[in-house]
Amino acid sequence: MRRAGSPRDAAQAPARPQAVLQRRGVERVTAILDAAEQLLEVEGYEAATLKAVGERAGIPTASVYHYFADRHQVDTELLRRHIGQLGDAVETALERGAPGSLEDAVDAVIDPMLTYFRAHPSTVELWFARRSDALDDMVRAFDEATAEQLWRLALDRGLLREGTPLLVVHLAFEVGSRLFDVAFRRTPTTGDDGVIDEARRLLVAYLRTYAPDPAPT
Repeated sequence: MRRAGSPRDAAQAPARPQAVLQRRGVERVTAILDAAEQLLEVEGYEAATLKAVGERAGIPTASVYHYFADRHQVDTELLRRHIGQLGDAVETALERGAPGSLEDAVDAVIDPMLTYFRAHPSTVELWFARRSDALDDMVRAFDEATAEQLWRLALDRGLLREGTPLLVVHLAFEVGSRLFDVAFRRTPTTGDDGVIDEARRLLVAYLRTYAPDPAPT
């Protein structure tokens, strides 16, 4: 029979406390991000300081700094979480919506983004103001990846003529992003419907200049 206090016991003993500590760390990071999101939505960016975030999360400010060196790191991780969820929503709309026209394709990107921004106002606070290079890089990477996905789908479905450069869809995303910014500056909580409608018309009209020539009758 193995004696208590053997080297094997000593090696195994830290396993459970370490797992508890890791779980506690994950729970605290989640609580911090949830608190930051709530403050952004209710009180705006300036109110969501690390001190205020810690107070809302019930975590001492010193402990918040254990997980995040500064406010920008909180912003980055919160936007990363949003981008993951938003990317899933757009991908689902593109792959399952089976767009049969350029209008459908544009809607398959705009509709889930608009729905997500309206449900998560904190995303708007981070997405358009881009108060750090990291946020700017993340939004650009999302736009570029989604533009390429839309470009491939549009070519596969014959919505854009063969040889249409990826740059065309990248530019469409740049324009669409600017118009979304205008829409949420005009109506911060929901985005201005009039601006969104004009964005749809503008993007479809531009992409149509690259649509295949109609078949001869």
